[in-house]
Amino acid sequence: VITGAHYGLTDWILQRLTAVIMLAYSIFFLFVLAVMPHDYETWRMIFHNNFVRAATQLTALAIAYHAWIGIRDVCMDYVHFVWGRVVAYLLFASWLVACVIYSFMIIWGVH
Repeated sequence: VITGAHYGLTDWILQRLTAVIMLAYSIFFLFVLAVMPHDYETWRMIFHNNFVRAATQLTALAIAYHAWIGIRDVCMDYVHFVWGRVVAYLLFASWLVACVIYSFMIIWGVH
């Protein structure tokens, strides 16, 4: 349903879950910044670890989904014209999908 606000508790929980994922990754990243040397080889070593790549990709997906829930709720509250809401959804969803695809290409080295 693109015109109603009947998403409720499920999306509220999912948005909190994505926030927890982002927080955990941020704490991990701050730890890496504090402990590891800041040279190219160290960063290359860190981000060639498949666990770090997977965690980074999961965080990128969490950011995209978190943003989607937020923008959808804002559009439902403030864009009263249905076609305006549909256009906003399509533009924002397209941009988020492109960002996730690009993050996958960068993180996993796919060119």
